[in-house]
Amino acid sequence: MAHSSPLKTDSGLEFTPSEVTGALGDSVTVLPLLVALAATTAISLPHVLVGFGIFQIVWGLYYGLPLSVEPMKALVGLAIVGSLSYPELATAGLLAGAVLLAIGRLGFVDRLQRIVGEPVVRGVQLAVALLLLEAAVGLSLESVPVAAAGFAVVAVLAIAGYRQPSVLVVLGIGAIAAVATAGVPTPAAPRLTLFPAGAPSVSGAALEGTVAQLGMTLGNAAIATALLCGDLYDRDVSADDLSQTMGVTCLAAIPIGGVPMCHGSGGLAGKYAFGARTGGANVLLGVGYLALALVAAGALFAAFPLALLGVLLVVVALELGRAAVAPVSGVRSLAVVAGVGLVGVAVNVGVAFALGAGVVWLLDR
Repeated sequence: MAHSSPLKTDSGLEFTPSEVTGALGDSVTVLPLLVALAATTAISLPHVLVGFGIFQIVWGLYYGLPLSVEPMKALVGLAIVGSLSYPELATAGLLAGAVLLAIGRLGFVDRLQRIVGEPVVRGVQLAVALLLLEAAVGLSLESVPVAAAGFAVVAVLAIAGYRQPSVLVVLGIGAIAAVATAGVPTPAAPRLTLFPAGAPSVSGAALEGTVAQLGMTLGNAAIATALLCGDLYDRDVSADDLSQTMGVTCLAAIPIGGVPMCHGSGGLAGKYAFGARTGGANVLLGVGYLALALVAAGALFAAFPLALLGVLLVVVALELGRAAVAPVSGVRSLAVVAGVGLVGVAVNVGVAFALGAGVVWLLDR
């Protein structure tokens, strides 16, 4: 659907109210995850926001579409719950970026996704959702009355038909509380340095997380996003091209303090649902992230109420879990999803991914 606008560029980008609201569709899960990551790890949030701002703009201009730029949820989720340190997260992101760039260049994305199997990928999503839910419960117990108030806000907005924006409202309430505690931060540009939160560190956990994340990324961020580009925007975008641009994003962003990022299909659908139709939404959101980086002081996020952070993670976990289970049909596939999810929580996501892939391979034969 076309939107009339007083500001439409020759490149096809639009900067209409719909593009502004559409930009919010990608921030519904991005900002809560980044706030949680900043509160639980050693990341430098200003540097992370700079990475998101730059690549929102870059890929919006490159594709001409409101393509999503999201955190890689398996890796970021594992970091939030303490299974990965930031140096390990950086290593996993660099490894994932190199693999995505290589297999996209060689045209292997579709083939690799078929080998792994969708139920295994969905099981990894479910495992991360359960781990986030476990962490959310612990955070919510920091102040049960505050958490209860947060859940009440989410429930009221969901009943009123504003389920997706509800997390942004809770995030705003938490930000106001943090400012009231820590004061208004003085704007400051992040310093230019390599790996500001720590140099990468290779470990078994980083390697396991990389393998698990690649399974999710191939299915959700490459193949599913390519299909959505055709379904929603009538554009033929190759999954191999998406794989390459995700690889470039990780390899370029992590050395300057960013986190692993991907083109999530959920973020693309969210932008569409909120009204975005061109890459103008990415440009607007990217500028917003860069502006937020100027005031994202560590003291401010240290003052963010942990109980409200728990509320945000519950909402994110439930949405991720729903996305994992909803597309799956058949008893066997559901059993694989559940099995991978439960093993991921009980042992670790890497072991769950490997066992799930092996089980599917055996069953197919």
